Amino acid sequence: MIASDALRKVRRELFIPETIWVPVEGTGWYRPLRRADDPAGWRAEVESDRSVITQVDDGATERGVWPTSSSSASHIMATMLDGLRILPGMRVLEIGTGTGYNAALLAEMAGAENVTTIEIDTSLAKHAQASLERAGYPVTVVSGDGVEGHWPGAPYDRIIVTAAVAEVPYAWVEQTRAGGIIIAPWVASFHPDEPLLTLEVKPDGTAEGRFGSPAWFMPMRGRRLPQHIIRATDERWAAAGRPEASRYGVTVTPETQTIWLDTPTNPQSEGMS
Repeated sequence: MIASDALRKVRRELFIPETIWVPVEGTGWYRPLRRADDPAGWRAEVESDRSVITQVDDGATERGVWPTSSSSASHIMATMLDGLRILPGMRVLEIGTGTGYNAALLAEMAGAENVTTIEIDTSLAKHAQASLERAGYPVTVVSGDGVEGHWPGAPYDRIIVTAAVAEVPYAWVEQTRAGGIIIAPWVASFHPDEPLLTLEVKPDGTAEGRFGSPAWFMPMRGRRLPQHIIRATDERWAAAGRPEASRYGVTVTPETQTIWLDTPTNPQSEGMS
């Protein structure tokens, strides 16, 4: 099954909470939009192709500045899901449950019994689990820090990450079968487009892959980049001649990870994974 088929089968509204958040023009703030107060406005947001903000400031109730959870735009979800090349029966781990909608799509593609999803925010995990059960997708929902993956369900054939990272935790590589795929959005640490990374895990326990299309996901909880780092990224990228994101790749080993340009023999940065 391709992603577009799954998107047609699963109703997004079954997973969206009664209160969502929309920007207040010219203020930098987000305000709540409650389904009970404005059902037409709520439905218009949910039925759009845009992302739907479902939490701000880790749980504010009246207004907030930073979106901290959302239901992703459907075109981005389709790109990531199709990039995983899921076959029925594959074991899949999702890092970042959010509303549970993406987990339902994974269940359509791989089978609910093969999907595990992990969410660091307990309240979001409870909402997602209830929504998944009501919709008939009994996937495994775990409350915990996705940086650690989820060893009890390993090994996985595929891992999909729905929050932007600055590095690939080696636990994800360890928990993926040789030949398996990890897809994750990247923060603006080397390219301003915050591109998607597609990694293939090798038999020797390393992983390597290239970056692709822009994604612009929220960062993993507690890992937002300071503005001065984002500005420095823009400056370095401009100084390098503004190369396309697809020219970059990354190699992950148990000890280090290295971002490279064009080939692994042209490293741009190296750090602990």
